[in-house]
Amino acid sequence: MPVSAGFRDCDVVVVGGGPAGAASAARLAAKGFTTIVVDRASFPRDKVCGDFVGPAALAELADLGVTGIEGFGTTNIIGECALHVGGDQLGALAIPQVGELPAYGRVIPRRQLDAWILDTARHAGATVLDGRKVTAIERASDAVTVHGHSAAGPWQLRTRLLLGADGSNSMVARALRGTLPPSQDRILAVRAYFDDVGGPADQADLCAGSDCFPGYYWLFPCGGGRANVGVGMLVSTYPKAGRNLRELLLRLIAEDASMRHRLGAARISGRVLGCPLTSYNPRLPLVGDRIMLVGDAAGLINPLNGEGIQYALHSARWAADVAADRLSSGRLDATSLAGYEQRVHHDLRRDMAFSRLIVQLARNRALNPVWLRAARIVASRASTDPDYAYRIGCVLMGLAPATRTLGLSVATKTAGQAMISLRAGASRHRPGRRGPRGHPAPDLHRSMIGGTTSHALTPREFADWAAGVGRALTEVTIQGRRGGRPLRPAYRTDR
Repeated sequence: MPVSAGFRDCDVVVVGGGPAGAASAARLAAKGFTTIVVDRASFPRDKVCGDFVGPAALAELADLGVTGIEGFGTTNIIGECALHVGGDQLGALAIPQVGELPAYGRVIPRRQLDAWILDTARHAGATVLDGRKVTAIERASDAVTVHGHSAAGPWQLRTRLLLGADGSNSMVARALRGTLPPSQDRILAVRAYFDDVGGPADQADLCAGSDCFPGYYWLFPCGGGRANVGVGMLVSTYPKAGRNLRELLLRLIAEDASMRHRLGAARISGRVLGCPLTSYNPRLPLVGDRIMLVGDAAGLINPLNGEGIQYALHSARWAADVAADRLSSGRLDATSLAGYEQRVHHDLRRDMAFSRLIVQLARNRALNPVWLRAARIVASRASTDPDYAYRIGCVLMGLAPATRTLGLSVATKTAGQAMISLRAGASRHRPGRRGPRGHPAPDLHRSMIGGTTSHALTPREFADWAAGVGRALTEVTIQGRRGGRPLRPAYRTDR
């Protein structure tokens, strides 16, 4: 049971009422700890997201009891994902059956999903204070004081433990780490809803093209002819001069054949909205004295596909297990809470390292034709090889580690070959060397990363890219030796 020592308002304050925060609060309140959730928004509220909830996330929601809420069963079911490259549909992957998880996902607008999970926290005994912005965090040896303001004026809460679940721009994370997330870890996404969308309601579309790669654009049907349509890109690779991401999305909708097929008669509903995301970085701490980070605030977003809901719900369960034990014992220092961070690293770090390597390779946009050809090859093979399609489906849905499914050697060989090819290019194109018919040969930085390509890198950018590949490859190699567990939960979900 909860332990009291001195005056405090509660055992746990959770800053952020999204999936990670609300699920953490629901689990801790159900264990008997006085839990308060604060959020600057008033619920129900909208949240920029693709809205797709995969099989593993559905299992977490079932364990929380969310799937029994009225209206949940009427949300749109997705049974397959069609893959498109450059406007060409290259096949459709059925969402695989893994263990007792459902062989489908659901598209659930965050206005509904987040409110449902927050209601579950309320029913478990948590107090929800929405419409309250956190402005400062004050740590002491025996408590954390959270300060803020609302329409009613300033407020403060004193708590034994603080959980940061306040998204990718987390104030709690800044208080813990003392810095903003590195720009290399940032993703920018925009999305809009469309009505009168054509095509099968149970098919999602994932699309790649040179304009937004590394990144992708999507269409997730919500049911009733409505769909969530959006695009996401790495902030570090987004062109510094040119159209913004909103304009890119609208142009893709107008010009891309795969989008025109389903959106030809559609009409936009509301505005195109965007938000920044922060992907996983294992070097950043997740715990401190009396503080834990979960979900997007912890950077638990897969850099390869932008998936975050699944990891938010996983982290809520892991954090609640550790927090409940430490609250009962009264040991809430960083060392005592480290078991949560170790669990995150053990379950996610190896696969996230693989994703970071693939993304780092793709950051060199001068090589976009290479990566897009590779995507075509993967999709083509998946269309003719059921076992391979199953494996790729598991990776896309987060149901099995990519390192196990695709093989660690795939990434290491790809990275090695990319570096070898570029070094060979450098030796062939040394400045001053004569090319065919006596003309000066173009040097590496013009032919591979310079002004003759549409996505040119400066020499400094190229050096940073190469160094990043080296770091990512080292991380993959180290984690490959350590091993890890599959991501799927052990409990059963209702079908």
